[in-house]
Amino acid sequence: MKVYVIRRLGVSVFTLVVASVLVFLGIRAVPGNPAIALTGNANLSPAAIAAIEGQYGLNKPLPVQYADWLRQILTGHLGSSPVTGMPITTELSSAFPITVELTILAMLIGIVIGIPAGIIAAVRRGKAIDYAGNAIALFGLSIPSFWFGILLILIFAVLLRVLPASGYVSFLSSPGSNLSHMVMPAFVLGTGVAAVLMRQMRSGMLEALRADYVRTARAKGLPEPSVVLKHALRNSLVTVATVIGLQLGVLLSGVAVTEEVFGLPGVGDLTINAVFQRDYPTIQAVALITAAAIIVINFALDFVYAFLSPRVRVEGAQ
Repeated sequence: MKVYVIRRLGVSVFTLVVASVLVFLGIRAVPGNPAIALTGNANLSPAAIAAIEGQYGLNKPLPVQYADWLRQILTGHLGSSPVTGMPITTELSSAFPITVELTILAMLIGIVIGIPAGIIAAVRRGKAIDYAGNAIALFGLSIPSFWFGILLILIFAVLLRVLPASGYVSFLSSPGSNLSHMVMPAFVLGTGVAAVLMRQMRSGMLEALRADYVRTARAKGLPEPSVVLKHALRNSLVTVATVIGLQLGVLLSGVAVTEEVFGLPGVGDLTINAVFQRDYPTIQAVALITAAAIIVINFALDFVYAFLSPRVRVEGAQ
């Protein structure tokens, strides 16, 4: 197990370094003069441009710029936003928890709906409930999140007036108000996750239910709920765990539209504002933090694989 952990940790660190290089070079590849982009003033004199480049280290060779940026990151400093003048760490510390909370709530909704629905659809394959589940999953995969969000606002905020249309309240200041603001955006994202998990759970369960060990369990006279939940389910969860990890990454990096619709000041909203204002240091920091979060999620998934399937742990140690 120790060898397995060290190997996966090495892969994760290498991936993070490659991601940091790609983020750094991607920002530098944006067309236009960085000094003009930072100030938003296209009429800067050559002397002013040179001063700005010197202030932000843009006149140094790219390897030196990357080394300076990496040194800042390792010391916990992501720089300051040239637009707001605030430290990027401060902006992220207020925005990131909102996105993380939204991601967790959406994932919980997706798991609670998607996994049981997939199990039922697999056990009742070819029955009416199976067709209904597939139709609902197709709906969840096809509907645009911004349209679904606006529809929920019209129903629950405008017509029924039982939920707030937008805004955010901290969980620590008012748990009830926080959840009332988060339930609609979490449900919008959670339905898409549930659709993906339902399809994957159904496919994995159908494969497991046809396996020899399941037929053996039934031949021994074990009750059907025990065969499904104890034998078939655990092996199916290995693949589903992969999908959950991928969906966590998708949610963390792709909630911008939903946050805009519901007025949540999360990472998505911060990123959109940074893009419109050409705040490249903030974009760079958000991209790196998001990549790091996804890598950490995948590293944690490796341990889930080892728990669900000891064969993965044994093969990984070889």
